[in-house]
Amino acid sequence: MADAQPIRPEPLKPSHTNDCANEAMSKPLLRLQAVHKRFVAHHAVRGVDLDVAAGEFLAIMGPSGCGKSTLLRLMAGLETPTSGLIEIGGRDMQGVPVSERETPMVWQSLALFPFLNVRENVEFPLRMKGVAVTQRRKRAMEWLARMGLETMAERSIQQLSGGQRQRVAIARALVTEPPILLLDEPLSALDAHLRVRMQSELARLHKELHITFIYVTHAQSEAFALADRIALMSDGVIAQQGKPQDIYRFPANPFVAEFIGLNNLVRGQVIEVRDSAGQLVLAVRSEVGEFVVPTLEPPMLGSARSFVIAADRVMLEPVEQADASALQGTVIGIEFVGATQTVFVDVDGKAELRVQKQQHEIDSIGLVPGRRVAVRWDARHTWLLPSSD
Repeated sequence: MADAQPIRPEPLKPSHTNDCANEAMSKPLLRLQAVHKRFVAHHAVRGVDLDVAAGEFLAIMGPSGCGKSTLLRLMAGLETPTSGLIEIGGRDMQGVPVSERETPMVWQSLALFPFLNVRENVEFPLRMKGVAVTQRRKRAMEWLARMGLETMAERSIQQLSGGQRQRVAIARALVTEPPILLLDEPLSALDAHLRVRMQSELARLHKELHITFIYVTHAQSEAFALADRIALMSDGVIAQQGKPQDIYRFPANPFVAEFIGLNNLVRGQVIEVRDSAGQLVLAVRSEVGEFVVPTLEPPMLGSARSFVIAADRVMLEPVEQADASALQGTVIGIEFVGATQTVFVDVDGKAELRVQKQQHEIDSIGLVPGRRVAVRWDARHTWLLPSSD
């Protein structure tokens, strides 16, 4: 059985929000209850319940077509729910027009006005609210200065770079000082370098302004880097919500485990349940071997269960240094991702495992495609999925 050395596995446990966070969430700034949105040929949002606290940075993540952008448009008032309740600040938003919601949106396309210069674009929301010319110009210039764009106030939008246009769009959204800012994949059109810079800019603004950011993205790196909490959607429902580290370490079901691309999902059958020094553990038989997996509750013998081992928890070593309990496989690829690299290991055609390693670790083992390696992990770092497949 893999990882058969004597251990007392202590299963990983999700973190819990502190008392202050719980108190904040008891009085959410934004609340969705049983929200549905049906189009003629598509049920885009299916009974979503979601509370968002004042000052929180929430990322809504998921694959294309999962309903995340539709959900954001419902919050903004750009779509009307088929059924369900949306409240902002305790006020029911049914029938409340977009102009009264104070939920500006930063679009993927930015939607800047090409016939207005930079300053006039930022002034526009204040103009719509009837703010006097002098006052709105003053506030627009303050926001342009905050975004490092005050010297470009009179330029045309076409004269700006992609990152500069992004900052104009953010300044325009924030010039009215709303309680909530909605962002719909705002960085997807930028190159990799600008995306990293704008992530830092958004993190800084959120910290300084203490307003609620709700950020839709399909990019896991953006969501994990920026958000206090993530809501991961699939087929119109929220498959899981929680802190980024909990979504990563403790997926709620196979969809979440596989969407977080650095997880290894092992499917198998429970063949034994036993007590190991006061800790309940399972023996799970899979195509690639038998594994010890800690659990918090006993499943039925013979039931199909899956467990997860994150790529950064997997250990590699030369086969000549491994004991008989380790899996063996062949390196079929190494993907460079910056500070770390992802090694893909084929376990004799039965499974493909992802392993994250730093460059010096790869060099020390001499990993190259075609190299045979031993693969192992500590049972304490596995996570048994709460539900069966």
